[in-house]
Amino acid sequence: MSELAGRAQRGHAMTDFGYASQFPRVLRRFALFAIAFSIVSITTGIFVNYAYGLTQLGPAAVWLWPVAAVGQFLVVLVLAELAGHFPLAGANYQWTARLVGPRFGYVVGSLGVLYGAVGLPGIALIGLAPLTATVLGLDAENVRLLLFIAVLALVVAYLINVVRVQLAARVNNVAVFAEIIGTVVLSVVVFLAWVRGGGDGGGGHGFGFLFTTATGAPLADAIVGGALIGIFTLVGFEAAADMAEEAVDARRAVPRAMILSVVVSGVLGMFALIGFTLAIPDLPAIQASPVPLAAIAEYWLGPVVTRIFLAIVVFSMFALIVVAAASNSRLIFAMARDGMLPFSAALRRVHPRTGTPVPALVASLVVCLVLLVYGTADGNAFAVLVGATALVPYLVYLLTLGGYLARRRALVEAGEGGFRLGAAALPVAGLALLWLVAVVAALTLPEAFRSADYVVIGALALAGIWYVAALRRRLRDGTAGIGSARPDPVEIA
Repeated sequence: MSELAGRAQRGHAMTDFGYASQFPRVLRRFALFAIAFSIVSITTGIFVNYAYGLTQLGPAAVWLWPVAAVGQFLVVLVLAELAGHFPLAGANYQWTARLVGPRFGYVVGSLGVLYGAVGLPGIALIGLAPLTATVLGLDAENVRLLLFIAVLALVVAYLINVVRVQLAARVNNVAVFAEIIGTVVLSVVVFLAWVRGGGDGGGGHGFGFLFTTATGAPLADAIVGGALIGIFTLVGFEAAADMAEEAVDARRAVPRAMILSVVVSGVLGMFALIGFTLAIPDLPAIQASPVPLAAIAEYWLGPVVTRIFLAIVVFSMFALIVVAAASNSRLIFAMARDGMLPFSAALRRVHPRTGTPVPALVASLVVCLVLLVYGTADGNAFAVLVGATALVPYLVYLLTLGGYLARRRALVEAGEGGFRLGAAALPVAGLALLWLVAVVAALTLPEAFRSADYVVIGALALAGIWYVAALRRRLRDGTAGIGSARPDPVEIA
């Protein structure tokens, strides 16, 4: 039996994976589901990306959401099996490092760090800040004000994580209901207003409107553009696996949370898209609106209800930042624990009282703030950076699926794990791989995404510089790699 299989078979105690326990196990099933569901965040994703699908393809773009949902469901099934075998902080990094090797894991982990470093300030500045200003009746075009709001949101989100992971989990638990109220319930209310024929002009269309295309682009390009509503949104569910070392019964609870988050997000997101799209009063006007969902809601329900809706969206975005900060810091911690990053000795420390990786949280926050200030100084550069966040998670998934297929036999030998695909593993993984190849091609080949491609290449080049300068030597002499740089064995109940 291989070493990989042997370790997985012995159990899920941290010592079986070469580490001492450093985190308290306090996250239960609902908290883990809330983490995955909040990261996917159909409220944030649909609110931010609906305009793109509507302008690229038209109302028919809603039918591409279930395509993305099915594709990502295949992906999450495979990742859930890995989460059951290796319930460790760092998720994709840990899985690929143990399946293929530390160098391969380092590439995957580096992409994950990039995703968090750019995605968080992007949500804060482009999504949360202008909506917060709008809700408060402030100038949503004041760059300094938006920067202040974004910085404040990031700092508060990270401070919540520094205090204790339970506090972050409570924020997320509330966010689940905010997501449902802010997107699904509102879409139902708007839909019912459409059924009653409300609004000043009795706007809205028949059900055939859902099959309408309204684009001047070639159909193939329009379809790719329309699919991006789901492609951009249905990612990040593996954040629950990043928190696995803090989960109760991680082998079973984490995979279930990941799968359930994709299923619930897919179903509720489809209901929301249909409700909002049927209620579009004037397609050209809504396509021209910077915030189509708010424009639709205001037409049918008026400005007061719409402002309440925007406030709920703001809270959902903030909750996403809170849980993403936790997830990002666990990835940095996990890589540092294996000596894979600069300043690893500091970054792998966990505060003995709060049970949180404070240095990793601070490092993640500093990187986010630096990129936020840089992006504000050059808005075009920031837009390019944020564009790269669409591609990066799918590259991570693709590399992880490749590692899974390469070492699937070792996992079968292990015979352990909270979720197993069994005989369906190869068909599911094969279909998931085809889906990911198609998505990566769609996000890299078009000219519109070329600048984002260069960002990813540049980030990998920076990771390569660190590898050549120091990490290669560390791996060679055994001071880096899985279980090589162990902290003092501090057990936390």
